[in-house]
Amino acid sequence: MDEIGDALSRITMAPYISKAMALIGKRRKAGSNMFRHQLDTMAILIDYRIIDPILLKAAVIHDLFEECRGMPGVSREEIAAVDSDGLAVYNLVMEVTLREADGKREPKSEFLKRIMETGSPRAKMLKLADRISNLISLGFVHDDEFVRDVLAETKAFILPYAERINHNMYREMCDLVADREYKLELRNQPRPAAKTA
Repeated sequence: MDEIGDALSRITMAPYISKAMALIGKRRKAGSNMFRHQLDTMAILIDYRIIDPILLKAAVIHDLFEECRGMPGVSREEIAAVDSDGLAVYNLVMEVTLREADGKREPKSEFLKRIMETGSPRAKMLKLADRISNLISLGFVHDDEFVRDVLAETKAFILPYAERINHNMYREMCDLVADREYKLELRNQPRPAAKTA
């Protein structure tokens, strides 16, 4: 077993995956469901050989409080009690969760800037993996306005910071953005008129 596999074998993920199962019924605009997105985000981190247990555990539940707040098992106390990493995992998840005050959600631009400019190194890394997962999913979205919005916010609020966080993840994001822009352009080119006999 290599060093990564050996390190992963010592991380107990099952309780966090169990918590994330509350997201199975939550659909995503980009298709599939929120549960799969959590696992995809974790898999992206592992693919980049990132084996920080707190980061991987947080990846598995990073959208839990945005999507399932108030559901049984979704509380600071419940997550903190999962294991010895629980409180640190909860704090990281809160760092990458949209804030709410007086019934209003934090604007997405402020949320992304907050993480990219003042977030912890773990929060920044988690947001990069999350955004790679989002960009991959865009390949299955046919709502052009939504695709343009995600690409624009990626270029404005994530790419300017990403290279300093992880050069390889930055390169993948650049490639994904370019690919999604190209496919959007192809989809919106006028189709040649059908020839009549």
